[in-house]
Amino acid sequence: MKARSLSIDDPALDCPIPPETVGRLIKADPDGAASLLDGIPEATRARLAVWLYGRSHTHEIGVRVAATCDGATLRRAAGIVGNALYDLSRRPYAAPSHGTRAGTGRITLGGAQRRA
Repeated sequence: MKARSLSIDDPALDCPIPPETVGRLIKADPDGAASLLDGIPEATRARLAVWLYGRSHTHEIGVRVAATCDGATLRRAAGIVGNALYDLSRRPYAAPSHGTRAGTGRITLGGAQRRA
C-alpha cells in the first residue's frame, strides 16, 4: 500500500497524532517536547512537521519537529515541501519579526498627514 503524499496546501489533511498530544507539544518546553517526540516514529514526525508548519500558529513548532527527521523521510512525507522544511529546520534559529519595521518604529493608522 502506497502512502499518500502530504502537502501543506491540502485542506483535508488530518493531524497524524492525537489532538491531546499536539496540545502537550505546543505547551512543552524543549526537553518536554523532545521526550514527547521520542515516542513517535520518524515517518509520523515528518507528517506532523508538515501539518504543524502549514498552520500559522504552529509554524515554528513544525520546523522544530522537522529538525528531528532526516531529509529522505521529510521528502517521502511531503515531496518538495519536505525538502524546503528540511532546509529550514537546519538553519540557525531566528526570532520572528512579525510587525517590526526598520525606520521610525511608529505605526500610524490614519494614513499620511498633511502639514499646512
